Amino acid sequence: MDWRQRQRPGAGLFNLGNTCYINVILQCLTYTPPLANYLLSYEHSQSCQQQGFCMMCTMEVHVRKVLCSSASAILPGAVLRDLKFIGEEFEYGRQENAYKFLRCTLDAMHRVFLSCDLDVSSQETTIVHQIFQGFMQSRVTCLSCQAVVDSYKAFLDVSLDIRVRGLQLSFKTSQGPCSFPEPKHLS
Repeated sequence: MDWRQRQRPGAGLFNLGNTCYINVILQCLTYTPPLANYLLSYEHSQSCQQQGFCMMCTMEVHVRKVLCSSASAILPGAVLRDLKFIGEEFEYGRQENAYKFLRCTLDAMHRVFLSCDLDVSSQETTIVHQIFQGFMQSRVTCLSCQAVVDSYKAFLDVSLDIRVRGLQLSFKTSQGPCSFPEPKHLS
């Protein structure tokens, strides 16, 4: 869960007009130690059999470029070039939602490891789930006999209601790949 080798701060990312939502997520993922360690190990690219676009290979190239570059800032070119493969709705130059980009990026990395014959339990063992997954516990207690039943549901993100002086932002978890509701702004 920690850095295998001490890392100096890597290169920053150029903002090419409305790419800040991409940059913030790439920076967060680049400096997530277990993910960076995995990507820096070449473990994925040495065994990758993905035809065409592979988000894990793209992230491996990006993380290496950021952490090994002597430049003060780099262009996240591979990610920008393949934006439509990360999420169909993303369009270069258009302002987008960082949360939506994170979820689509995680989904794209996760899909690399899936095959049609994997059951749900096996799907939740990918490196993406190993790093980012948590479990929500639900507990039901019988009012008559006091018996307790616990159940657990896996998640990659959590819904939060944030209240700031009359403004409520509600963020919901996704129901499918890249189908995320926008935050609701209420008075």
